[in-house]
Amino acid sequence: MAAVTALDTHNSAHYQEGDFMLHTLFSYRKISILLISMSAILTACQPQQEAEMTNPESQASVEYDLGLNMKDFMNLVMEPTADVLWDTAGWVNSREGYYELYPTTDEEWHRVRQQAAIIKEIGNMLALPGRAVDNDAWVVYSKGISQAATMAMTAAEEQNKEDYFQAGARLYSACTACHQAYNPEITNRFN
Repeated sequence: MAAVTALDTHNSAHYQEGDFMLHTLFSYRKISILLISMSAILTACQPQQEAEMTNPESQASVEYDLGLNMKDFMNLVMEPTADVLWDTAGWVNSREGYYELYPTTDEEWHRVRQQAAIIKEIGNMLALPGRAVDNDAWVVYSKGISQAATMAMTAAEEQNKEDYFQAGARLYSACTACHQAYNPEITNRFN
């Protein structure tokens, strides 16, 4: 059997072994041209994508389906979801005795973590163009809701009762401050 020797040609490498001739399908030159072409194509597409992501005009052209008015949004989306968190944090000390409201199983902690994730997104939904009342305090309160929900998610994941309770208190504070600023009549409902 003959030794394998490489014969260099301009476009391909040839190897001779006995009676067989092996040819490479691509030379280094062809591969280089292919890689350079692919790189140029990908680079050409990238600035347009970045411009679309950072261009406020392209973001402003997005239309959201905000079919729920604020009263329905609060009554049908925000309040029932927040109630799950508030109803599962804290304790009761009454004539009937003392008991805690916290989740007691992994499944219950998972459920309240899911509800906290929904509240986090509700904070984002409240800040959407067309739903946000202004770009000032309203957005600050919306972010406060999302931050409290993030805290609740972490506490639920860690099954940390104290942090979970504090997250509920922060959520309550954000909601109450927003109601006082934008809908003071609603606070009378709870007095």
